[in-house]
Amino acid sequence: MSVVTPAAPETSAPPAAAPGRFVAIGRRVMRKPLGAASVVYLVLLVAACAAASLIAPYGPLAQDLTAVDQGPSAAHLFGTDSLGRDLLSRLLFGGQATLLGVAEAVIVTTVLGVSMGVLSGYVGGWLDRVLARVADVLMSLPSIIILLAVLVLFDQSMLAAMVTFGVLGSTAMFRVVRGVALGLREELYVAAARVCGLSHRRIITRHVLSRAQGPIIVQISLFASVALVVQTGLSYLGLGIQPPAPSWGGMIADAQQVLIGDPWQLVPPGVIVALTVLAFGLLGDSVRDALQEHRAGRGISKAVFREVPSTSSAEDRSTQPSDPDTVLAIRDLTITTTSGPEPRNIVTSMDLDLRQGEILGIVGETGCGKSVTMLAALGLLPSGLAVTSGRVWLSGQEIALGDARHLAGLRGSQIGMVFQEPIPSLDPAFRVGSQLAEVVRAHTSLSRRAARDRVLELLRQVSLTDPAAVAARYPHQLSGGMAQRVAIAIALAGGPRVLIADEPTTALDVSVQAEILDLLRELNSAAGMSIVLVTHDWGVVADICDRAAVLYAGEIVELAPVADLWNRPRHPYTADLMAANPYFAPPGQALRTIPGRVPEPGQRPSGCRYEPRCAVSSPDCAESAVPLTLAGPGAGAFRCRHSERIPHQARSTT
Repeated sequence: MSVVTPAAPETSAPPAAAPGRFVAIGRRVMRKPLGAASVVYLVLLVAACAAASLIAPYGPLAQDLTAVDQGPSAAHLFGTDSLGRDLLSRLLFGGQATLLGVAEAVIVTTVLGVSMGVLSGYVGGWLDRVLARVADVLMSLPSIIILLAVLVLFDQSMLAAMVTFGVLGSTAMFRVVRGVALGLREELYVAAARVCGLSHRRIITRHVLSRAQGPIIVQISLFASVALVVQTGLSYLGLGIQPPAPSWGGMIADAQQVLIGDPWQLVPPGVIVALTVLAFGLLGDSVRDALQEHRAGRGISKAVFREVPSTSSAEDRSTQPSDPDTVLAIRDLTITTTSGPEPRNIVTSMDLDLRQGEILGIVGETGCGKSVTMLAALGLLPSGLAVTSGRVWLSGQEIALGDARHLAGLRGSQIGMVFQEPIPSLDPAFRVGSQLAEVVRAHTSLSRRAARDRVLELLRQVSLTDPAAVAARYPHQLSGGMAQRVAIAIALAGGPRVLIADEPTTALDVSVQAEILDLLRELNSAAGMSIVLVTHDWGVVADICDRAAVLYAGEIVELAPVADLWNRPRHPYTADLMAANPYFAPPGQALRTIPGRVPEPGQRPSGCRYEPRCAVSSPDCAESAVPLTLAGPGAGAFRCRHSERIPHQARSTT
């Protein structure tokens, strides 16, 4: 049963039926003249070579000395060579070894290059550095010399040569895939997948490799062409496949011996090699283009879902919270940069509690540390930042911030997160229902059918009135409000106790903002979910939050119930933020602003960090850091020596 009153519907007609993904891509390839021609040519070539023993008119070594150096005829469609051997038969039998060698090299370079590239780009760190150095070494080796040495060492084994060539050629694939993975690792939907508790293996196979398909296919086609030329070249030199065994390179070498007297012998093997190289390239481009067109035109794809009938003191900062109602507790959290000449604190000694069933607002200007604090609690800090001190507890159990496996077990199932931009947090390559079902199955043992039912239930829970139609859409087909509801549904899929909403209404219009806030309020009241709401908007704080923490330059400057903050701010920054709210601007007068800007990490004052911008400061404010002062039982805390100087006026919170 839905726990949320349905909002106004945001629906459109269900998508029209369409074929499956691979069938649709195959049809797009076949609609392209060059793509269809390359597919037909390669399929016929491979089939003919594989069935050479059945369809070849003669044996590959059969000689007819009465019919040497002949051109095409009824008896010999492609003519004969200087020993009277049938050129068509030798092409078919020679293609077996040639195409097999190409396949061996392609398989090796694809498996090695893709796996190394994905690990290097996605994992990063020391593994990226090691694999990049390995790739540099392989790229610096002279391939031809290495291949000749391998042929000598392994007794002219073409298998060994092509496997070696695949290893040496994997560096190009590695660099392409690594570049794609590096870019995708920073995408918001990958971070969202990690927040939802998906495993790294699942994220790599479904969300990284799926987006790297185009570059991988093009690289495979290019490498297959190069491998064919190398295979042919080695055979031409008499290496690997030894005469009189047929090979395309060997046939070219034989034709070269009689080029002046019988130039025709060069035509069949030369043309077959040229056409095959061209077909590989055209096929790769056609498949890549078909993938792109399929992604761009998926809006009318088949619907696969169907409707079914208090702040602690300095002495105990690092101790476990004693309040049993505390769901999420952060103690002495310091986040520091790891790049640059020296580390700089982004967040300093942060203490924060979230109580059971509470909605806690986090307020402050951009650069004050709101989002990174929440990301640190999830172990999702971006590269270049690290937690250098502090501890975090969830439901009385300490979170091991350095244990990736422990953190992965909490994401999605214990803590969910909704990002500011809903559409970038959804993978554009998959339907909404598919992404939701993926998260559901990651946290439960439900069957596919049961997971689909759960998906529809979640979409109803977030007030989407036509869940089956929404589940069948791709992210680009959703409005901003629908996309944000889907993002919330994904965050709820694992049944978390805590939901972190990072500015969930910023990118939405006013009417949709109200609907999303109503949704969060219903989740809080009906399901008892504790919510951390990161926002710039005091109106949002007054509308939905129980308490609010005001952050400035990486530390809390005030923490209190919303009514107390609203009516009697005790820190100048809180008062200035409220005064700058457009809601309070008198008609016809300029909107108040706060002079200056938030100091950058490494340039923050040693005393009160707000002192350079504060209108009530005194010289003692710049002398030393200001500790948090308790305002009284249940009244929160503030970080100011002159709170009595702050001008204020009572404001209604309704």
